Amino acid sequence: MQATWTDRATTVKGAEAAAAGTRRARDAAAALDALSELSVPALDLAYASARVPRLDDVRGPLRGRMLAWPVLAGVPGADGAIRALAAASWFPWLGKSFSASRREGAPSRRGPANDDRGQGVNRIIRERWELFRFDTFIAPSRAGDFDALHLDYDHADNPLPIRHIEDEIREVEPGVWLGHAYFVTSSSATLVLYFALAAT
Repeated sequence: MQATWTDRATTVKGAEAAAAGTRRARDAAAALDALSELSVPALDLAYASARVPRLDDVRGPLRGRMLAWPVLAGVPGADGAIRALAAASWFPWLGKSFSASRREGAPSRRGPANDDRGQGVNRIIRERWELFRFDTFIAPSRAGDFDALHLDYDHADNPLPIRHIEDEIREVEPGVWLGHAYFVTSSSATLVLYFALAAT
């Protein structure tokens, strides 16, 4: 009888864990859907009013969603096309995975000393590939007079165009982060993309 109850308890715990995972995935999808409906000015307002995340608060695999391209802001039909593209099951970018532990090897050239860094990587095409690694660190945002968590791709093992990318994220609600992607050169930084991440 003891084994029977143990088996039942294990089954119940497994079912509860699966249900909780389903709820988290559903909540993440709803949060990303809601952010994808915002205009560029609304995204800017949400970003400015968001919270600076701690380095060790952003960890594990996060689900991602492309939200908007500033260059297309105001173009008729562009917002809907971007939403449909980003939400498509075949869209290659799935999200990013984060760790607060330091990355082995030389750090990127931007940001603070190694002790104040984490690391991460992008997940591509149904979790098959992890590409374009980055360092993470807290630094002043390019979007205003506040800090953000920066994602710096300036590493020798990344392709040259990717090395010019620097993302930054801020927490809009617990477990949901709004992000900017910048193309950075020695003389300028251009905002090229809005995106969001959500814990699942």
